[in-house]
Amino acid sequence: MSGILYVIGTPIGNLQDLSPRAVETLRQIDFIAAEDTRVTVKLLNHFEIKKPMISYFEHNKHIKGEIIINRILSGEICGLVTDAGMPAISDPGQELVAQCAEAGITVLSIPGPTAMTTALAVSGLPTGRFTFEGFLSMNKKNRMQHLNELKSETRTMVFYEAPHKLNATLTDLYAAFGERRIALVREITKIHEETIRTTLSNAAVLYEETPPKGEFVLVIEGTPPTKQTESFTLDDAVKKANALIKSGEKAASAAKIAAAETGIKKSEIYKIIADKE
Repeated sequence: MSGILYVIGTPIGNLQDLSPRAVETLRQIDFIAAEDTRVTVKLLNHFEIKKPMISYFEHNKHIKGEIIINRILSGEICGLVTDAGMPAISDPGQELVAQCAEAGITVLSIPGPTAMTTALAVSGLPTGRFTFEGFLSMNKKNRMQHLNELKSETRTMVFYEAPHKLNATLTDLYAAFGERRIALVREITKIHEETIRTTLSNAAVLYEETPPKGEFVLVIEGTPPTKQTESFTLDDAVKKANALIKSGEKAASAAKIAAAETGIKKSEIYKIIADKE
């Protein structure tokens, strides 16, 4: 009988954010697939949990993925964890989940903290619709291509960035998007948690003299939606003019106002309403 893969959300800073359900699940499973076993063992030690672990990260995911799948198919229960946050979100765990789904293995989620939505919640920017863009490419050409594709994006955008790449990224964001509002959220749930709400132009020079510290989530305002131009016919314009005349406007004035509102030529409107006077 096949086992189960639990996708377990872990704290993004504060260990007390690990849910009671996650703690109980970690105690009951057979083994853990961890992004970095050195990081995960600290979490386990904090909650006095001892479990065998297997490393699973970007550069060994193909070899280790097959091993993990075979163990689950043999009946073992595995917990997938990342160093911080929800596994499989901008994380190689997405491939393990896909493999399990293809193999008919039950995948269950133990929800936990996610830097993306936490940063959105404190950003002060619109959160009704947003797009998660993850980490930008280190390759300059690929990075700019990615940003250029987002120039007309109207939804709030969320990026992850490491401190050593932040200055270059902020400069590129300003070059691609121009002036926009941005929230720089760093060290979420940790001692030095900070949210800076500013503009892209200010953000681009913010850390020129003092190097940034900590992991960052960048929440950026989308471009304002393009206003749709309403299409009016001559008949629409005449109706508007007649309504204005009924409210006391002179024919010439009504035709001028209707023309401004509809884009129909004043002379065409006036010709029709003047003939009816």
